Order: sequence, then structure tokens, then C-alpha cells
Amino acid sequence: MLAIGIVVDDAIVVVEAVQHKIDHEKMPPKEATKAAMAEVAGPVIAISLVLISVFVPVAFMGGVTGRLYQQFALTLAVSVALSAICALTLSPALCALILRPAGEGKGLLGAFFRGFNRVFDACTRGYAAGVRVAIRRMLLTIVCLIAVGAGAWHLLVTLPTGFVPDEDQGYFIVNTMLPEGASLERNDAVIRQLEQTLSADPAVADVLALGGYNLLTSTYSSYSSVLFVILKPWEARATPELSLDAVMDRTRKQFAGVQEAIVMAFNPSPIPGLGTTGGFQFELQDRTGGPVAELAATAYDFLAEARKMPAVTGLFTDFSVDVPQLFYNLDRDKVQTLGIPPSTVFEALQTYLGGLYVNDFNKFGRTYRVMLQAEPRFRTSPADIERFYVRSSVGEMVPLSTLGATKDIRGPEYIRRFNLFRTVEISGGTPPGFSSGQSLKTMAGLARDKLPQGFGYAWTGIAYQEASSGGQSVFIFGLALLMVFLVLAAQYESWAVPFAVILAVPMAVLGAMGAQMLRGLDNNVYAQIGLVMLIGLAAKNAILIVEFAKARHEAGDSPAEAAVSASILRFRPILMTSFAFILGVVPMLVAKGAGAASRHALGTAVFGGMIAATILGVYFVPALYCGIQRLVSRGAAKDAAKDAEKSNGDAR
Repeated sequence: MLAIGIVVDDAIVVVEAVQHKIDHEKMPPKEATKAAMAEVAGPVIAISLVLISVFVPVAFMGGVTGRLYQQFALTLAVSVALSAICALTLSPALCALILRPAGEGKGLLGAFFRGFNRVFDACTRGYAAGVRVAIRRMLLTIVCLIAVGAGAWHLLVTLPTGFVPDEDQGYFIVNTMLPEGASLERNDAVIRQLEQTLSADPAVADVLALGGYNLLTSTYSSYSSVLFVILKPWEARATPELSLDAVMDRTRKQFAGVQEAIVMAFNPSPIPGLGTTGGFQFELQDRTGGPVAELAATAYDFLAEARKMPAVTGLFTDFSVDVPQLFYNLDRDKVQTLGIPPSTVFEALQTYLGGLYVNDFNKFGRTYRVMLQAEPRFRTSPADIERFYVRSSVGEMVPLSTLGATKDIRGPEYIRRFNLFRTVEISGGTPPGFSSGQSLKTMAGLARDKLPQGFGYAWTGIAYQEASSGGQSVFIFGLALLMVFLVLAAQYESWAVPFAVILAVPMAVLGAMGAQMLRGLDNNVYAQIGLVMLIGLAAKNAILIVEFAKARHEAGDSPAEAAVSASILRFRPILMTSFAFILGVVPMLVAKGAGAASRHALGTAVFGGMIAATILGVYFVPALYCGIQRLVSRGAAKDAAKDAEKSNGDAR
């Protein structure tokens, strides 16, 4: 969608230049095409090289962030290259064949075009007057440019950050936990209750439930379950009350009153493979190897403090040291006397209670799996262990009741490790009005202030990618600016003139971040992709002015006259190309359905940035070119004077 607005830019520049030659200089179409291409071939090549130099280096970035940039960069780089080839070959041929002098239109359509041209000519005269004022008031122009740069920087550092926005993927996840040790039958009753409540929601199409499985920890337990809530198609959920956020909000409120279980609703991860759910995963680590009870107490205290923070919501951990367990205390002296290896006793318990895989066999064209396990009625109570037997070294069957005793204990069902440290995973989300970056900063700050010595934290999943990608976007942005500068320096054979183009970038950044702020969006990866793109787009408009101003200046015009003439000549194509692109991204601003959130972020950044770069750039760029060219001329004059003095001294 972004490529559509870019690929037509070069052709627009060519067509407008040819039509201008035909209408204003009264040239035949073929001669007008040749004359126009002599003028615009350079800018078209420069624009294409700048855009490609922005996109191609980004494609070689590593990590998840680099993969997101790569898909975008390669697509646009190839599109720009093909667009330039088309504009330099096919478009001139079509112009010579199709374009003709614009005649006086008749009827309503002709009246409309005449009126439009009169208004546009008046706007062009007003624009030229504004450019002259900006050139005359150079100090004020520089102050305004500094203000624009300061505003762009302020928005960049203050706008809430994020990684990727949560998407409406057509379903969400509900995870439940009953009291520790609850039976599957009790768990199943709660699942049926939740299914009935969810199915009654007008936005829900179906519910898939898995009892005995905890999705957050990928473990099996009788007191956990997970439900996948399938929503109706996006076109059937056009109203706000049927949106994903609204459905999840209703779900949380309805299930807050469930007494039998803790019920949590999560959005799935926006990037498959990076976590099982959306939000963030915070790993609280015990780096001292202390007792498990100390880790649990620290985690519960930290969780209580974190729940007081407004920037996080839905905080939860399923770690518990109070799970009912049955401990079999083996009498090792007795089993040694009877010649029974302890491993035989443990294997018997494993086989009777947990099951043991034997093999697979084929019969009647099907494959059957053989599992060895006691019948359910023989493993329902601790007393059943007394009826299990093992064989001694003399071949006698010995009941397990004579080899040990059972007792009830409580402890953790499992102990999670992260980077080799014992850890408690805390899952959470970001409430409305906050960004994921603010949530991560809140949790990290609380960990530094509240965790005792010997405890630390780490991020995993989407949160880890967000935390580790913070400096990468700065590097990418700086690399793109450097590549643009080097390409322009080679194009203009000057180290100074490219600054007139580069300094248009802060205007685009100001517009992009301002638009994100007005829409309540954060500065996420997609917005940063838009910023990289805006480097090339802002430079494109500036190149159209600077290229023609440089040609006029080399032809003998003063810097001010050259800048004003180039601005007037390039005003129409700049507006045509800019608004063609701006209108092309409007569908992204109002996108709905799958991927809408990422389209909103990218489209808003590019839309706001292009508007600001167009409105501000057409005034700032001519003035900046004039100011820089004056400085270059003064420097050249001083160098010439020094060379003359040196020559006179040598002559004496």
C-alpha cells in the first residue's frame, strides 16, 4: 500500500515537467519531452538513489526488529528502482505520444479547471512571497528551524514507546486456575460455566476448551485449563461494543465474580513464537539459590506492590508452594535387605500411577499405542499404593506398603528456571492510556527499588525484544541519514548543499510524532519504520527544489533568485507527488480487521510526517539552500583571496 504512493512519484514529476513545457513554452510534445527529461532526469535519479540508500542498508539489520524492517525495506527498494526505470524510459515515450496542449475546456468541467488554476496560481504567488520572506528573514527562519528540531526531539523522547501493538487476531485466550490440587471433575464444571457465559456474548462464535493444561507455563495440572474464544468475523464486529478490547473487558468483569477459580483473559502474542500471550512476561530470579519459600514470598510481595501501579494491569503468577502432594518415604534399609533396587520401586510407582509407554503396533490398518498403567479405580486414593507390588531378588512379590509410608505434604508443583536461575514468571498487560514501554519501565523501576539483595529480573518474549531493540532504532535512523548525506554529497559534489536536504527531516519527524500523539498511539516499531521511510520522502521533496535551484545558480542567478525560481517551478509537482502519497495512506489510517493496529501506527506516522514535511519544507528548504549557498560562496571568495595573496607574494 505504501509502495503505491511512491512508485507514481517519478512518473508525476516527468509528466508535469513535459506538460509545463508544452503549455508555457509552446513546444511540440516530442521536443517538450526531450527538454523536460534533460531537466528532470537528474532529480529523478537522485530521488531514487536516496530512497534506495535509505531502505537497502536497513534490510541487513539482525534480530526480530531487523526482520520487520527487512520485509518493508526490500519491497520498497525494489519498487523505487522499478519506478525510476519506468519514469526514465516508458513515461517519456508515453508523454510524447499522449500529451497535448491544454485547450480551453467547455462546460462545467472546463469551468472547474479554469477556476482551480486561478486559485492555484494565486496560491503559487502567495507561496513565492512567503519564500522571499523566509530568505530575507534568515535569522528568523533559522530560529524557527531550531524550534522545529527541538519540538521533534521533545516528542521523540516523551512519546510513550512500544514494540508492536496488540492486534485483533479474531480470538483471545482465557486461562483458569482452581485451588491447588482440585480434581479434573471440579475443573470441568468450571469450564462448562465459563463456556456458557462466553457463548452468550454477541461477538463470540465458538469456544474451545482444554482441561488440565496451563497455557502460561505449558504444564499439565488437574486444576488448570485454557479456553480459546473464537470471535465472529471482523465484518460482523464493526461496532465498538463488539471489538476485541470490549469483549475482553466484558469477560474480565464477568469472571471477576467467579468464586471457584482465578480467570484471566489474554490477547494472543502479536508475533507468533514470541510468547504464548500478549502483554509482557517478567522473570523474577533468585540468584542466590536460597529456599523456594523465600523466592515465593519475595514474588508475592513484589506482585502486591506492582498491582498498585497504574501503568500495569492483569498481573498474575501461577507459581505456588502450597500444592497438595503425596510423599512416599522409602525405607532404603529394608529394600536393601530384600535385594530390591530403589529404582524398581520408583519405576513401579511411575508405571501404576503415571503410566509407561511400551510400544506401537499395527493392526487392521491402524497404529495402536501400548500404555501400561493401573486402571483408574485402582489409583484414586493414597490407600491404593498399598496394593501395588514389586518383585524381590528371590522372586517374591512385596507390597509397597511394607517398603515405605506415605504422608501429605505441600510444595511447588514445578520450579521454573530462566538462564539457569530459579525464577517466578509474572505475566501482565498494559491498561488503556499507557504504552507497553511505560509498563516495562514501571516493572523495572519497581524491581530495582523493592527486590532484596540477591534477587534480579529479566524479560522474555515480546518484552525482551522491546527492551533490547531500544538502541537499534537510533542506529537505523542514524545510518539512514548518513547514507542519504553521502549519496547527496556525491550527487552534488559538495559537502554543504546536502544539508539543505537533510534539514527537512526534522519537519517530517515533528509531524509523524505529533500525529502519533494526537491519535493516542505509541512510538513502536511500525512508527519507527515510518520514520525511516520519511527520511527518504522528506528528502525527495527537498531534492526537487535544491536540484533546480542549484542549476539556476550555476547558470548565473543569485542564490536567492535561484531558490525562489526553483520553488515556483517545482511547487506544483511537489504538491502532486506529496498529496498522491498522503491520500494513498489514508486507508491505513482507517483500517479494520487483522493487522489494523500496525497499519494505524505506520500510516499515522507517514501521514503526519508527509503533511508536515510538505507544508514546512516548501518554505524552509529554499531558504536553507540560499543560506548555505551564501556561506559556500563566502568561503570560496575567502579562499580565492588567500590564493591571490599567495600568488602575489610568490610573484614578488
